Amino acid sequence: MIDKILLFPYWLTLKCRHFLYNTGLFKSHSTEVPSICVGNVTVGGTGKTPHTEMLVRTLLEEDEWMGRNIAVLSRGYKRQSKGFQQVTADGSAEFYGDEPMQIKRKFPQITVCVDKSRKNGCRFLCNPELVHTSKKGRKCREKDFPKADAIILDDAFQHRAIKPTLSIVLVDYNRPTFKDYLLPIGRLRDLPERIGAADIVIVTKCPTYIDEAEKRRWAENLGIREYDQQSCCGTRKNGKKQHIFFTCIAYDTAKAVFPEGDSRYLYAKRLILFSGIANDTPLRNYLCGDYKIVKHFNFPDHHRFSRADMLSIRDAADAYPTSVVMTTEKDCQRVRDCRYVTGGLKPRMFHAPIKVEFLCDEDRNIFKSTVISALR
Repeated sequence: MIDKILLFPYWLTLKCRHFLYNTGLFKSHSTEVPSICVGNVTVGGTGKTPHTEMLVRTLLEEDEWMGRNIAVLSRGYKRQSKGFQQVTADGSAEFYGDEPMQIKRKFPQITVCVDKSRKNGCRFLCNPELVHTSKKGRKCREKDFPKADAIILDDAFQHRAIKPTLSIVLVDYNRPTFKDYLLPIGRLRDLPERIGAADIVIVTKCPTYIDEAEKRRWAENLGIREYDQQSCCGTRKNGKKQHIFFTCIAYDTAKAVFPEGDSRYLYAKRLILFSGIANDTPLRNYLCGDYKIVKHFNFPDHHRFSRADMLSIRDAADAYPTSVVMTTEKDCQRVRDCRYVTGGLKPRMFHAPIKVEFLCDEDRNIFKSTVISALR
């Protein structure tokens, strides 16, 4: 009872906000080109960026979308710049944000931009000529991107001013929304009932195998009835059809953070791990299969590494001179900008590229066809 009393003001605020949008008193604007929103109702850690990259990869591999202009729009959390900015592969995570930099460096052929206002950002992506003349776009360093044919909105589910063509909500397998509470008691930043507004629900960070009974339980707990595994689809209480998919985290071969990286360190038996993400447990479990983790530095999400941080990591590396130093792909973007990384650390520093995989090929094919059909 006490938790309901404490959370009532926040709950009421969210209820009122969504009521105003649902009734049209606050306006939601459709994008000029097809758009996909990737978001969650939880504070961090559900895998939005890897799933955004998975969507980019899905479109780039589809014949129908080859040669067309795909754009990703992000807020650029904790960036130092303001307003609308076009992300460049040689830019910095400090200026654009670590997640947009990660996406741009992985997919240099697409347009990646940041803007706190998703409405303004979509308008510029659909009308690049406005960046030259608009007051809100004049601070953009680069203005040579093509008009977008499709926009992927990273972390925009709470931005009700934009009405995407397709909305995807992510739920962490290890932190179910139906067992969580609103902030500040829990980690829900939005009402769990809002999951019902999405077109697709993806349960992320799953084990590599889940049986049909467990999938059905997940669907029911998330408000999806009559779940059919063959179509990955069910029905909500209001009669709306909703797809639900299950994905797991996978990692590619480790890559050097700096050009000086010496791959011989990857054959070491000991490893020093440091990270500044919401949850590095999947990476830690993956690395434990090949290495003994002798030191683990766990910093807050989006942490900006200081001189003291790098000195602590250097001291640990000195204590274990043959060990490899590993970090996450997202942290790698900020580490490259950090001027406190010593020359002795650079050859030993690597990151593990992250990706998401569906639990079976059939689910991946259904997901792909659902996305492509929506964009048509």
